[in-house]
Amino acid sequence: MNETNPVETALPTPDERTWGMLAHLAAFAFFICPFGNVIGPLVVWLVKRDQSAFVADQGKEALNFNISVLLAALVCGVLVFILIGILLGVALFIFWLAMTIVAAIKASEGARYRYPFTLRLVK
Repeated sequence: MNETNPVETALPTPDERTWGMLAHLAAFAFFICPFGNVIGPLVVWLVKRDQSAFVADQGKEALNFNISVLLAALVCGVLVFILIGILLGVALFIFWLAMTIVAAIKASEGARYRYPFTLRLVK
């Protein structure tokens, strides 16, 4: 028989779904301060990771995605010197914005969202 962990299969509470959504939306701190897209999810993850497995999972996912985007933005910054970096940077920004919104919506529905093309650096 295959036993599953009841904590993993239980639906997140409304409070957990809200914090999961905020873990993704915290990336919009980028518009307020440099590196806010990494600092925002990091703060949510550090504060709530011991209180909820769902919030810890979504916070870690948001943090990994935003670190990956930051690394890609640095590559785009270097490629600006050969002009392709501007187009790639615009495409990266649109992708980041869309994926962050999709992830926030999925987390608010209680789904454990996984970003595409993400380096899993924080485990």
